[in-house]
Amino acid sequence: MDFPSNTYTVSLVSNEHPYPPAFRSGDLVSVSGRLGVSETGELVPGGFDAECPRAFANLDAALRSVGATRADVVKVVVYLTDIADRDGLNRVYEEFFAEPRPARTCVGVASLPYGGVVEVEALARVRDV
Repeated sequence: MDFPSNTYTVSLVSNEHPYPPAFRSGDLVSVSGRLGVSETGELVPGGFDAECPRAFANLDAALRSVGATRADVVKVVVYLTDIADRDGLNRVYEEFFAEPRPARTCVGVASLPYGGVVEVEALARVRDV
């Protein structure tokens, strides 16, 4: 695929979210924080066990929107409102990423948008095939 030097999904930028889900500049991709929300933008019910896999699925969709894949990810930052969910995060992370997995930081935070309990952001480098 041939991408211009800066690519992002304009249709997903709104007044409520004045930033793209993902931004690509050359071979570098930055994915804005992805929550465990449905296509309609509502938090999926079920707490961490439902939100975490959904946040990673939303990360996948944001990567694809600019021509990247999870295999291109080199760094992930995850924000948790309850750091005790770290073991659950590790399980989802291991299922989501193949070896070698990207570097990861996990940060405990007081709150997240929409009352979410997990948010995931990523940095990727699209490799020439």
